[in-house]
Amino acid sequence: MRLRAVSGLLASTTLLVTAFAAPAGATPVPSTPNAGHQPSKHHFSAAAQSFVGADTVQKRVAKLEAAMASLPKESTAYNATKLWNAGITGAGSTVTTLVSFGDDQVKQVLDTYSKNHGLPPANVEVIEPSGAVPACTDPGVDTATCQGWGGETDLDVTMMHAMAPNAKIIVAATPVAETQGFTGLPEMMHAVDYLTEHKLTDVISMSFGTTEENFPSFDSIKTLDPALDRASKAGITMVASSGDDGPTGGYLYGPGNYPYRVASWPASDPRVTTLGGTQLHLDANGARTKADDVVNVADNGFSEGAGLSKTYARPNWQDGVKKITGSKMRSFPDISMEGVYGTSQSAPLFAGVLALAVQAKHGKLGQINPALYTKLGPQGTKAGIVDVTEGDNSQDGVTGFTAAKGFDIASGWGTVDASVFVPALVKALR
Repeated sequence: MRLRAVSGLLASTTLLVTAFAAPAGATPVPSTPNAGHQPSKHHFSAAAQSFVGADTVQKRVAKLEAAMASLPKESTAYNATKLWNAGITGAGSTVTTLVSFGDDQVKQVLDTYSKNHGLPPANVEVIEPSGAVPACTDPGVDTATCQGWGGETDLDVTMMHAMAPNAKIIVAATPVAETQGFTGLPEMMHAVDYLTEHKLTDVISMSFGTTEENFPSFDSIKTLDPALDRASKAGITMVASSGDDGPTGGYLYGPGNYPYRVASWPASDPRVTTLGGTQLHLDANGARTKADDVVNVADNGFSEGAGLSKTYARPNWQDGVKKITGSKMRSFPDISMEGVYGTSQSAPLFAGVLALAVQAKHGKLGQINPALYTKLGPQGTKAGIVDVTEGDNSQDGVTGFTAAKGFDIASGWGTVDASVFVPALVKALR
């Protein structure tokens, strides 16, 4: 099903952009290098990029099969199947992936994949809350970028469905490509407001990000927060990927990354639970052969994002780890999951875990970070928190952050055993 709706909220792109203008007197960020170049494009994972040219359902299914073939079976690796056996499959919950363009044939793609792999048919709905989404071949549309977003969409819903097979999935597709800076973000925040106002979802997953330095000022980033505030107050849990550029990030005008540490938004936003990327090491039966480590394949152009915001002060629920971060600013990620194809894989996987928790709680979870930092993280394995102690995210000559025992900036609290984490989270939120 595909719905289009813009009435009752901000009525035009012009109004949207005006609404998110930089505040008067805001301190500007450092000038962006490469200003003579074209604006940077969204940083797609290799898996999402592989969908470029896949213009039929059959071709997209083939790309999805190829991408998933080298991945472990996440539901087994994270012990979600133990919850399934107890009847916790995500039934009654709704998770949303927020994307540019989307894929209007995503249900056919996912259903074909699911049939091939013993999963039930998916309950998928596509909505266009910020205006009609153009076809990838329409005039003025960058076809490769559009098809890359289609791949991102197909991969996101597959991660969600693989973790919570009976959850409803919404694809909230926007008509403007998210790149760097404000471009595309007003439309996405409009979509968040639509989801909130119409009470459509329990969890929103965001597999995108832009470097804080690429906004007109650090303060201007906060003009995007009201939509996230409204969603959080309505009980919606928001998750985001931490980024794939290690401790750095892409210039507003490409190519290249900053030669020093930067942070990505919305990963840096304290309203969001941010997912870092780890690598699972499993045998043929799905059993771990060694502990997970932080994803870093810098030779291939990405390592998981982690760092410290220059925009958001340390929230009080991070006060317990302030001696570890050594900073007065918000650190991220908060938790990590499989991200060998980038943290755009980690976020929807965790969204699927949260869908299981929504069913177990019989209702929305709301902001989970306070519980994660003050109740669950300190308990470790008793709360389903699996420590990640190996790896770092250095990239492009910029020194990153190193995983260590307990909480660390590189991996947050580590990763999860869903069979223990879900009931512990539900208990902590009561």
